[in-house]
Amino acid sequence: MRIDFVSDLVCPWCAVGLNSLERALERIGGGIPVELHFQPFELNPQMPPEGEDAAAHLARKYALTPQQLERNRATLRERGAEVGFQFGHRDRIWNTFDAHRLLHWAGLQGRQRELKHALLQAYHGRGENPGAHDVLIRLAGEVGLDAEQARELLASGRYAAEVRAEERRWQELGINSVPSVIVDGQYLIQGGQPPAVFEQALREIAAAPPPEPAP
Repeated sequence: MRIDFVSDLVCPWCAVGLNSLERALERIGGGIPVELHFQPFELNPQMPPEGEDAAAHLARKYALTPQQLERNRATLRERGAEVGFQFGHRDRIWNTFDAHRLLHWAGLQGRQRELKHALLQAYHGRGENPGAHDVLIRLAGEVGLDAEQARELLASGRYAAEVRAEERRWQELGINSVPSVIVDGQYLIQGGQPPAVFEQALREIAAAPPPEPAP
Protein backbone atom coordinates (compact mmCIF):
# COMPACT_ATOMS: atom_id res chain seq x y z
CA MET A 1 0.00 0.00 0.00
CA ARG A 2 1.35 3.40 -0.98
CA ILE A 3 0.36 6.40 1.13
CA ASP A 4 1.08 9.93 -0.06
CA PHE A 5 0.87 12.45 2.78
CA VAL A 6 0.35 15.90 1.25
CA SER A 7 1.09 18.62 3.79
CA ASP A 8 2.81 21.84 4.75
CA LEU A 9 5.14 22.25 7.72
CA VAL A 10 3.33 25.28 9.16
CA CYS A 11 -0.01 23.44 9.15
CA PRO A 12 -0.72 22.34 12.75
CA TRP A 13 -3.32 19.80 11.68
CA CYS A 14 -0.65 18.18 9.51
CA ALA A 15 1.38 17.48 12.65
CA VAL A 16 -1.71 15.99 14.30
CA GLY A 17 -2.64 14.06 11.16
CA LEU A 18 0.78 12.50 10.66
CA ASN A 19 1.07 11.32 14.24
CA SER A 20 -2.51 10.05 14.11
CA LEU A 21 -1.82 8.16 10.89
CA GLU A 22 1.27 6.59 12.42
CA ARG A 23 -0.68 5.48 15.51
CA ALA A 24 -3.15 3.81 13.11
CA LEU A 25 -0.31 2.07 11.27
CA GLU A 26 1.06 0.82 14.60
CA ARG A 27 -2.34 -0.69 15.41
CA ILE A 28 -2.47 -2.40 12.04
CA GLY A 29 1.04 -3.75 12.49
CA GLY A 30 2.75 -5.62 9.68
CA GLY A 31 -0.50 -6.93 8.26
CA ILE A 32 -0.52 -4.19 5.62
CA PRO A 33 2.91 -3.29 4.21
CA VAL A 34 3.00 0.48 3.69
CA GLU A 35 5.21 2.89 1.78
CA LEU A 36 4.81 6.39 3.20
CA HIS A 37 5.78 9.34 1.00
CA PHE A 38 5.60 13.05 1.85
CA GLN A 39 4.40 15.46 -0.82
CA PRO A 40 4.80 19.27 -0.83
CA PHE A 41 2.03 21.79 -0.36
CA GLU A 42 2.42 25.47 0.54
CA LEU A 43 -0.36 27.18 2.44
CA ASN A 44 1.38 30.54 2.02
CA PRO A 45 3.58 30.40 -1.09
CA GLN A 46 3.93 34.20 -1.16
CA MET A 47 5.12 34.44 2.44
CA PRO A 48 8.30 36.59 2.59
CA PRO A 49 11.47 35.19 4.18
CA GLU A 50 10.99 37.33 7.31
CA GLY A 51 7.60 35.68 7.91
CA GLU A 52 4.57 37.25 9.56
CA ASP A 53 3.11 37.47 13.03
CA ALA A 54 1.09 34.28 13.45
CA ALA A 55 -1.91 35.80 15.24
CA ALA A 56 -2.21 38.65 12.74
CA HIS A 57 -1.87 36.26 9.81
CA LEU A 58 -4.54 33.88 11.07
CA ALA A 59 -6.89 36.71 11.97
CA ARG A 60 -6.61 38.17 8.48
CA LYS A 61 -6.69 34.89 6.53
CA TYR A 62 -9.45 33.11 8.47
CA ALA A 63 -11.20 36.06 10.19
CA LEU A 64 -10.46 34.57 13.61
CA THR A 65 -10.95 36.59 16.78
CA PRO A 66 -8.35 36.26 19.55
CA GLN A 67 -10.85 34.13 21.50
CA GLN A 68 -11.43 31.80 18.54
CA LEU A 69 -7.71 31.52 17.96
CA GLU A 70 -7.08 30.52 21.55
CA ARG A 71 -9.88 27.93 21.44
CA ASN A 72 -8.40 26.50 18.26
CA ARG A 73 -4.97 26.30 19.85
CA ALA A 74 -6.41 24.58 22.92
CA THR A 75 -8.09 22.02 20.67
CA LEU A 76 -4.83 21.42 18.81
CA ARG A 77 -2.90 20.95 22.05
CA GLU A 78 -5.48 18.41 23.19
CA ARG A 79 -5.61 16.51 19.90
CA GLY A 80 -1.82 16.58 19.61
CA ALA A 81 -1.36 15.16 23.10
CA GLU A 82 -3.73 12.30 22.25
CA VAL A 83 -1.39 11.11 19.48
CA GLY A 84 1.94 11.95 21.13
CA PHE A 85 2.66 15.41 19.70
CA GLN A 86 3.32 18.36 21.99
CA PHE A 87 2.58 21.85 20.67
CA GLY A 88 4.61 24.78 21.95
CA HIS A 89 4.32 28.51 21.32
CA ARG A 90 4.63 29.73 17.73
CA ASP A 91 4.97 33.48 17.21
CA ARG A 92 5.35 33.60 13.43
CA ILE A 93 4.33 31.96 10.17
CA TRP A 94 7.26 31.29 7.83
CA ASN A 95 7.97 30.45 4.21
CA THR A 96 8.48 26.68 3.79
CA PHE A 97 9.68 26.24 0.20
CA ASP A 98 13.31 25.51 1.07
CA ALA A 99 12.16 22.99 3.67
CA HIS A 100 10.20 21.20 0.95
CA ARG A 101 13.32 21.17 -1.23
CA LEU A 102 15.27 19.62 1.62
CA LEU A 103 12.51 17.04 2.19
CA HIS A 104 12.63 16.11 -1.50
CA TRP A 105 16.36 15.44 -1.18
CA ALA A 106 15.84 13.56 2.09
CA GLY A 107 13.43 11.26 0.26
CA LEU A 108 16.19 10.36 -2.18
CA GLN A 109 18.44 9.60 0.81
CA GLY A 110 15.90 7.44 2.66
CA ARG A 111 15.51 9.95 5.52
CA GLN A 112 12.33 11.79 4.55
CA ARG A 113 10.14 10.55 7.38
CA GLU A 114 12.75 11.38 10.02
CA LEU A 115 13.29 14.87 8.63
CA LYS A 116 9.55 15.51 8.39
CA HIS A 117 9.12 14.74 12.08
CA ALA A 118 12.14 16.87 13.00
CA LEU A 119 10.79 19.84 11.04
CA LEU A 120 7.30 19.58 12.51
CA GLN A 121 8.70 19.39 16.04
CA ALA A 122 11.09 22.28 15.42
CA TYR A 123 8.31 24.60 14.28
CA HIS A 124 5.23 23.48 16.18
CA GLY A 125 7.07 22.39 19.30
CA ARG A 126 9.80 25.02 19.62
CA GLY A 127 8.72 27.84 17.30
CA GLU A 128 11.85 27.62 15.12
CA ASN A 129 11.87 28.98 11.59
CA PRO A 130 11.55 26.06 9.12
CA GLY A 131 12.74 28.36 6.33
CA ALA A 132 16.02 29.36 8.00
CA HIS A 133 18.99 27.59 6.44
CA ASP A 134 20.85 27.19 9.73
CA VAL A 135 17.83 25.44 11.24
CA LEU A 136 17.41 23.21 8.19
CA ILE A 137 21.10 22.26 8.10
CA ARG A 138 21.13 21.43 11.81
CA LEU A 139 18.01 19.27 11.56
CA ALA A 140 19.38 17.48 8.49
CA GLY A 141 22.46 16.53 10.47
CA GLU A 142 20.41 15.44 13.46
CA VAL A 143 18.47 12.88 11.38
CA GLY A 144 21.58 11.40 9.78
CA LEU A 145 21.82 13.43 6.57
CA ASP A 146 25.07 15.03 5.43
CA ALA A 147 24.94 18.57 6.80
CA GLU A 148 27.46 19.92 4.28
CA GLN A 149 25.46 18.50 1.38
CA ALA A 150 22.35 20.06 2.89
CA ARG A 151 24.15 23.42 3.07
CA GLU A 152 25.19 23.20 -0.59
CA LEU A 153 21.67 22.21 -1.67
CA LEU A 154 20.03 25.10 0.15
CA ALA A 155 22.52 27.60 -1.25
CA SER A 156 21.58 26.45 -4.76
CA GLY A 157 18.24 26.18 -6.53
CA ARG A 158 18.42 22.40 -6.60
CA TYR A 159 15.08 20.56 -6.59
CA ALA A 160 13.09 23.79 -6.90
CA ALA A 161 11.63 22.70 -10.25
CA GLU A 162 10.81 19.25 -8.91
CA VAL A 163 9.01 20.64 -5.85
CA ARG A 164 7.05 23.14 -7.96
CA ALA A 165 6.02 20.35 -10.34
CA GLU A 166 4.83 18.16 -7.46
CA GLU A 167 2.86 21.03 -5.94
CA ARG A 168 1.15 21.68 -9.27
CA ARG A 169 0.42 18.00 -9.77
CA TRP A 170 -1.44 17.63 -6.49
CA GLN A 171 -3.33 20.88 -7.03
CA GLU A 172 -4.38 19.71 -10.48
CA LEU A 173 -5.64 16.49 -8.88
CA GLY A 174 -7.93 18.60 -6.68
CA ILE A 175 -5.94 18.85 -3.47
CA ASN A 176 -6.59 22.29 -2.00
CA SER A 177 -6.36 21.66 1.74
CA VAL A 178 -4.02 19.73 4.00
CA PRO A 179 -3.36 17.26 5.38
CA SER A 180 -4.56 15.11 2.51
CA VAL A 181 -3.80 11.40 2.61
CA ILE A 182 -3.97 9.60 -0.73
CA VAL A 183 -3.90 5.82 -0.64
CA ASP A 184 -2.76 3.88 -3.70
CA GLY A 185 -3.46 6.92 -5.85
CA GLN A 186 -7.22 6.32 -5.57
CA TYR A 187 -8.56 6.98 -2.09
CA LEU A 188 -8.54 10.35 -0.31
CA ILE A 189 -8.70 10.90 3.46
CA GLN A 190 -8.62 14.55 4.46
CA GLY A 191 -7.90 16.31 7.72
CA GLY A 192 -6.24 15.42 11.00
CA GLN A 193 -8.48 12.44 11.64
CA PRO A 194 -8.31 10.36 14.84
CA PRO A 195 -6.28 7.13 14.64
CA ALA A 196 -9.45 5.00 14.63
CA VAL A 197 -10.68 6.72 11.46
CA PHE A 198 -7.38 6.18 9.66
CA GLU A 199 -7.21 2.58 10.86
CA GLN A 200 -10.71 1.73 9.67
CA ALA A 201 -10.20 3.39 6.30
CA LEU A 202 -6.87 1.66 5.67
CA ARG A 203 -8.25 -1.75 6.64
CA GLU A 204 -11.24 -1.27 4.34
CA ILE A 205 -9.03 -0.17 1.46
CA ALA A 206 -6.69 -3.12 1.97
CA ALA A 207 -9.65 -5.53 1.96
CA ALA A 208 -11.30 -4.02 -1.12
CA PRO A 209 -11.07 -5.98 -4.37
CA PRO A 210 -8.70 -4.51 -6.96
CA PRO A 211 -10.34 -2.23 -9.52
CA GLU A 212 -11.45 -3.74 -12.80
CA PRO A 213 -8.93 -3.11 -15.59
CA ALA A 214 -9.99 -0.52 -18.14
CA PRO A 215 -11.42 -2.05 -21.34
